[in-house]
Amino acid sequence: MRKLVIAISMLGLFGSAAFADPILDRQALMKERGKIAGGLSKVVNGQEPFEAAAVLTALQALQANAEKLDIDALFPAGSDAGDTTAAPKIWEDMAGFKTVHAKYLADVKAAVAAAPANVDALKTQFDTIGSDCGTCHQTYRIKKG
Repeated sequence: MRKLVIAISMLGLFGSAAFADPILDRQALMKERGKIAGGLSKVVNGQEPFEAAAVLTALQALQANAEKLDIDALFPAGSDAGDTTAAPKIWEDMAGFKTVHAKYLADVKAAVAAAPANVDALKTQFDTIGSDCGTCHQTYRIKKG
C-alpha cells in the first residue's frame, strides 16, 4: 500500500502539466486514473492490505484526477481523429458524455467524503465507481482490437 501512496504522489506531480495535445493529455489522464483504480482494486480483491489512510489518499487522487478532466478542453471538435479510442458518440452526445462524467465525479466525491473504514465499505464504493467507468467505456470508448 505504501507503493500505492508513492505512485499516487508521483502521478499528481506529473499530472499537473498544462494541456497541450488533447488526445495525448486525455490519454495521460485516463492512464493515471487506471493506475489509481488498479491500486484500489488490489485492496478490494485482497491482494493488498486495507489501510484506511492510504485508501483515502487514493480516493482523493481519483477525485483530483476527475476534477482535472476538462471535457471542453480535452475533447474539442476535431480531436476524434488520430490515435484515440474516444468514440464518435462523445461528439454526437456531448451532453450525455458530460452527464456520465458528472455522475462519476459525484460518486468519487461521495467515496472520499465517506472515507471507507474497512474493505467492505470500500468494495461498495468501488463497485459504484467501477460501474460509472463501465458505463462510459461501453458508450463512449472504442474497444481496441
